[in-house]
Amino acid sequence: MIQEYINIISDIPEFLNKYLELDIIKRLKKVGYFCGMDFASKDIYDFPCYISRYDHSLTTALLSWRYTNNKKITIASLFHDVATPVFSHVIDYMNKDYLKQESTEEKTMEILINNEDLALLLKKDGLKIEDLDFKKYSIVDNNRPKLCMDRLDGIILTSLFWTKKLNIKDIKSILDSIEIYINEYFQDEIGFNDENILRKVLKLNDVIDIYCHSVEDTYMMMLLADITRKLIGSKISYDDLYIIDEENAMEMIKKLSLEDIEVKEMVDKFLNIKKDDIPNLDLPQVKKREIKPLFRGIRYEIL
Repeated sequence: MIQEYINIISDIPEFLNKYLELDIIKRLKKVGYFCGMDFASKDIYDFPCYISRYDHSLTTALLSWRYTNNKKITIASLFHDVATPVFSHVIDYMNKDYLKQESTEEKTMEILINNEDLALLLKKDGLKIEDLDFKKYSIVDNNRPKLCMDRLDGIILTSLFWTKKLNIKDIKSILDSIEIYINEYFQDEIGFNDENILRKVLKLNDVIDIYCHSVEDTYMMMLLADITRKLIGSKISYDDLYIIDEENAMEMIKKLSLEDIEVKEMVDKFLNIKKDDIPNLDLPQVKKREIKPLFRGIRYEIL
């Protein structure tokens, strides 16, 4: 399904291929999009296939290319998740960054600056490291409730592979309705020219918000965060989260569970817990995934 989605967006522009071969991008193939929950109890999560942060980085870049035809913005889009550690936003939970879930992004420029192969490619394209600061481009990244490429792609991927409220056929109509407007803050922002499609995307996003605020999801994210904290305390450093892949991390977690009874109990729950057995604990308030997109250039409000 992911390849079908890619095909709908755009062909991969030739200039992007060399960046896709960089180790810092290829590493993301082994970092799951769904925050390590591919390994979790199948009674809680039932993904039809594995989706990686590489997939998300590529599709976000292709969306940027489709609507801007801008090389710099497209390349910046590709690198927007380069600092994603294993288990993704679980590490934000571990850092107690529940509301913004951006604590891991602080390493983005450090990773980019220290990569010599990237520097050579950028020089050939006449670009600088600072050109890859994705937060400079409102098309790629924007504060909620505004819509951006990263957020739109997240809605599509999550609706396809987690909530299953979207199918491949619907994606074309969504993408065909997207246009770039100047918003009320004089920024470029993506929006919709079709009200029915806009409402559909709002509904998709509302369902995602319900899933992400569920007791089940918050509990499982917190549980893996606690397990990872134990792993860092005994086997690896925090910086290793940005180097190892998730399969290796899970193998280390399972080995640690053989040595530590407390970890074993947590791992057994993570791998096998049933939905009916999720405790109704006092869980933290997590990020609200609200969006208010533009409709033909005007901020849309549902009355």
